[in-house]
Amino acid sequence: MKGIILAAGDGGRLRPLTLKTPKVLLDLAEQPLINYPLDALMSAGISDIAIVVGYMNGAVEEALKQSYPSLSYVYNDHYDDGGNAMSIYAARSFIGDDSFVVCMGDHAISPSIISIMLSQNYKGCMLCVDSRADHSSQIDDATRVSIGDGGYIADLGKELEVWDCIDTGVFQMTSDVFAATEALMENKGVDVSITDMVLHSASMGNPFATCDVTGSFWADVDTIEDLHSVDRLLREINGRGI
Repeated sequence: MKGIILAAGDGGRLRPLTLKTPKVLLDLAEQPLINYPLDALMSAGISDIAIVVGYMNGAVEEALKQSYPSLSYVYNDHYDDGGNAMSIYAARSFIGDDSFVVCMGDHAISPSIISIMLSQNYKGCMLCVDSRADHSSQIDDATRVSIGDGGYIADLGKELEVWDCIDTGVFQMTSDVFAATEALMENKGVDVSITDMVLHSASMGNPFATCDVTGSFWADVDTIEDLHSVDRLLREINGRGI
């Protein structure tokens, strides 16, 4: 299985820190933020990994090439004017017809999240969810998930009033998502979000299952407050690992 890490955004909410440093290279408990999803994928045995870059792409590649020499890089031409699904779509040549894991470059995650998801041996699309998320970095800007029959996603979005769990930002996908994205692009252009793509995939007969990873560490670093709070949290639990 292949893996992709989305690292194209400009980290606008983390300015001024991101004016000269890409968001994914900001220090978090003494290592770059992107190292967390990278190490989680590799711990699960996924070594064929592409980083989807955009903003300050040269700095990202330069920083990673020594520690992770086998990485591939994909450039998202629409990192500044498109939705985040365009970063996944940009990697379609790298993915081919394979199944793949998607991680966010700005999410610190435990390797156990990837391992739990892969242990399901599920052949379709899947989203890892947390039913007891409570840290500010998990819930302040959360994508909420409503689960329907059979454990499949019935609805998701930041504004849901009735929901069951929180989107952790870790997915298993199949190449079918590219067709769903293309269908959306016919009407929306490049303004296609991952939420759009997940919901449209279901309408095309490819619904996303859910994998409950409650209890595994994860954090979404969007703001300076997130960066500081997650840094403190990781340092507190560093002796036990994440």
